[in-house]
Amino acid sequence: MTLENKFNQIQTHNFTTESGEHYPIINLSYQVFGPQLNTAPIVLVNHALTGNSQVIGEQGWWNDLIGESKTIDTLKYTVLAFNVPGNGYDGFLIENYKDFNARDVARLFNQGIKNLQIKQLFAIIGGSVGGGIAWEMAALEPKITQHLIPIATDWKSTDWLIANCFLQEQILANSSKPIEDARIHAMLCYRTPASFSAKFQRTLNEELQVYNVESWLAHHGNKLQKRFQLSAYKMMNQLLKTIDITRGRDSFVSIASTIEAHIHIIGIDSDLFFTANENRATYEELKKHKENVSYQEIVSIHGHDAFLIEYQQLHNLLATIF
Repeated sequence: MTLENKFNQIQTHNFTTESGEHYPIINLSYQVFGPQLNTAPIVLVNHALTGNSQVIGEQGWWNDLIGESKTIDTLKYTVLAFNVPGNGYDGFLIENYKDFNARDVARLFNQGIKNLQIKQLFAIIGGSVGGGIAWEMAALEPKITQHLIPIATDWKSTDWLIANCFLQEQILANSSKPIEDARIHAMLCYRTPASFSAKFQRTLNEELQVYNVESWLAHHGNKLQKRFQLSAYKMMNQLLKTIDITRGRDSFVSIASTIEAHIHIIGIDSDLFFTANENRATYEELKKHKENVSYQEIVSIHGHDAFLIEYQQLHNLLATIF
């Protein structure tokens, strides 16, 4: 058993994005946890907007779900995680973020899987934009995985989501404190009014003479500014805005029904970003044409971020798969 915390690199040569921009070399970095590649069933984990390939370990963002004897057990499964090119975690940045869309990243991930000589994945799992990229990967390569598990996401960015990404882009372009201010706005999309009420109850921070909700939001802004780069935020926001497995192709049903994987859609009843109604509509439409599709829901006051909070519920929903 190995727990590799170092980056591995794959280079993709002569990559042309859907927008027609040519990149002679794109570095795709990844980390592997658990048994060595191709010695056990492989689970690909796609990170969300401010995430990275460090899914477990000291700085791991999904430690509650993945690890030895956990829901995704690294004694049984090899866990593979790519860094979205340009997320900055591996030192690789992309300034011309508008060159890329979510499908471009899915193409790079699929190429990475081929380069690693992986015949088929056991599962692709991802939350938020990571789940959107998972949808795009399976739409491009319908045989790529046995299980597709998109959480708190959908196969397309809705008008509401695009509108919020547009506001994020405006903040990132025009604010004197772009990362902090964009993060503060984003937190309002990731949580809910009920979540804020339960957490803060209109209490004051006596020391700072501000409401606790204000100091909490400022803290999150400052924290992200210290570990995230502006070009990385712009890139990830662009990907979130451009999820759409149907762009330039056929209808959703005609594309999604070719995906051979069992599709396990997991929504969140209070999600303001990727709404449960959209997820239910996706399921209802798809189940008319595909048998091995299911829909389950996390029940939480916490909104979009519930997939990083409600670990027991997520474990219960995923236990039968893993």
